[in-house]
Amino acid sequence: MHPPLALRVLEAVSEVPGAAWDALTAHEPAAAGPFVRHAFLDALEQSGSASLRTGWRARHLTLWRGGELVAAAPAYARHGSDGDFSRDWEWAAAAERAGLDYYPKLLLAVPFTPATGRRLLVAAGEPRGPAASALLAGARALAEEEGYRSVHVLFAAEDEAAALAGAGLAERIDFQYHWRNAGYRTPEEFLARFGSKRRNALRRERAAPARQGIAVRTVRGGELAAEATTWADAMFELHRRSVDRMEWGMRWVNRGFYRRVLAAMPEALEIVEARRGGALVAAAFNAASPERLYGRYWGCREEHPFLHFNVCLYHSVDECIRRGLAAFEGGAGGDHKLVRGFEPALTRSAHLFLDRRLDAPLRRHLAEEVRARREALARWRAEAPVLKPLEAGGGPSGA
Repeated sequence: MHPPLALRVLEAVSEVPGAAWDALTAHEPAAAGPFVRHAFLDALEQSGSASLRTGWRARHLTLWRGGELVAAAPAYARHGSDGDFSRDWEWAAAAERAGLDYYPKLLLAVPFTPATGRRLLVAAGEPRGPAASALLAGARALAEEEGYRSVHVLFAAEDEAAALAGAGLAERIDFQYHWRNAGYRTPEEFLARFGSKRRNALRRERAAPARQGIAVRTVRGGELAAEATTWADAMFELHRRSVDRMEWGMRWVNRGFYRRVLAAMPEALEIVEARRGGALVAAAFNAASPERLYGRYWGCREEHPFLHFNVCLYHSVDECIRRGLAAFEGGAGGDHKLVRGFEPALTRSAHLFLDRRLDAPLRRHLAEEVRARREALARWRAEAPVLKPLEAGGGPSGA
């Protein structure tokens, strides 16, 4: 007979040893993704990027059997929505018009990170269903106890989202644009899937850095680890330059975050650098799992035509081809990615509204939204694909 599970709510991920937390996903690193790693969450919290001051109160849900951590969910209480990518401002506005409180809310999510991955972390050998149910029950009990109006599980893995819908949460889907590797052996095989006019345009864009005297490459592994602080400072300064030029720019993460995360988990991080005359002029901050690359932040000190596309998109696409990775997720948004060979990919979330006056109308809205978005995706696949279909042998038809 196993000892019963006990729920503990933590104020910081540092209350759990990193090895114990990371053991929950060691059996499925690709499905979990790099962002639920202890080092990533700890860097966000210890740097103050995700803190009470910035509107993120850690309420991590952990399940213990005796002295052993067997399941967990990163969780945060919030009084707003900036930076969580839940895109629920309209819901909050509707609640306010109806005279209802929408905040505070409880998120099972990673701050500032709209990337799909595990949100309910369950150790190998632990029955997933009961552990996930216990975490969800714990989230609801915590919401009721501390006065949160809703619980949101954001950017959940597909199987996880289905289980949450089966448990009674309201499903939501949205789109991002991801590049998928169809077994390309070279970038030219990928470019061959475009029509000739678009293919030639992409070749011109990809060739722009060489014409401008700019060299683009990936810094990773031991090279990155050996100068982690230098790269952290450079990435912070470049990102800050770019964000400060944007009217709507938000500095979600600070210098301390870059320093901590690059020192703690350099093997899962990459910098795409662009140099002109040996000087660093732009860079992108990426993360990696065993199967995917994830684009997170970018910055530049010089503006050049197509530099952003090369540093943030094309170079990482080519890296995926070279390394045999399945996909590149270039971040949240960006319709411009479609004409560059990225395709719509569904993201999933699940929502529990504790106030019945909010629950009923929002569930109706979400059901209609899910139907409309699935229909829109089906229409796009039928009518507007940019890439030529692959033939049975793997090459593009009509190439």
